Formats: sequence, C-alpha cells, structure tokens
Amino acid sequence: MSTSNLFKEIFEWIAVILIAVAVSFLINRFLIVNATVPTSSMETTIMASDRIIGNRLAYLRNEPERGDIIIFKYPDNENILYIKRLIGLPGEELQVSHGQVFINGEPLDEPYLNVETQGEFGPYQIPEDGYFMMGDNRNDSADSRYWNNTYLYRDGMIGKAMFRYWPSVKKLE
Repeated sequence: MSTSNLFKEIFEWIAVILIAVAVSFLINRFLIVNATVPTSSMETTIMASDRIIGNRLAYLRNEPERGDIIIFKYPDNENILYIKRLIGLPGEELQVSHGQVFINGEPLDEPYLNVETQGEFGPYQIPEDGYFMMGDNRNDSADSRYWNNTYLYRDGMIGKAMFRYWPSVKKLE
C-alpha cells in the first residue's frame, strides 16, 4: 500500500469517526436524555444504578400526564437531574393522608406502589403552571413534599423516561 493510499484510508476512518461522534452528540443533546438513577427513590419501578433513556421531545406537543415518569432539573439545584413520577397536575389540590394520596379529595389509584405512604402531607394547592412529583418508593424519596421549591415547572422538564436499558431492557410505565 502506498503512502498516499494509507493517508487516504486514515483520513476516511477519521471522517467516519468524527461524523459518528457528531451524530451521537446531536441525538443526545436534542432527542434523548441518558440518565443514571442514583438512589432507590423510584424502586421497584426503577432501581438504583439503572440506566434510563428519556424522550426530550415528549412534551413539545403533548402535556405531561399524571403517572408520567419524568427526568428533570431538581428545582432546588438545577445542576442535578432527578427522576420522579408526576402525581399532581396544575390547579389541583393534593393531600397525603392515612397512607393514601388524594387529588381534589378523591383517592388516587397507584398500582405501581409496593408500600403504604407514611406521614401526613398537605394539602398542597398546585399552581396553574406547576406539577407535584413523587417517587414510587415514597418512604425513601426526596420529592415535592420536601423540596424548598415544592413544584416542578415545564422549563425544568428534560424528558419523559421511556425505557431502562441497563442492566436489562424494560419499558417504563
């Protein structure tokens, strides 16, 4: 192989690698969010150290819905990413009493919970542009009940958690 062919081959490989890096950067920056779950606050839906992919475009045309698992900037420190379940919607009254979440006085059906929620919280009157977030492992979750800035707002939402890809693949619901 001549020297010019060798340089051409090396240049082609470098170009392919640079294009692949650029494409992966753009996908990760604008289409998906890749997150690691640091704590047990979402067990048993998501375990500590699980790797999650979220859809950054999920709320471009659709409103967040109760039950969505959302990756967001922690309202008390926006440099930290959190992942929690959306429980309370804008304008609702939320209260935790006798192990149950109540929305506007009605008990919330939460089949994803494995333990009864301890403690009495609220009532919270969720502002028209706010969301109330809670972990599935309620008794070990630093969530809206404990934050200084109680509510999550749309501008803090990074994406809707779609699936776990490590240590195994699982669609999140």
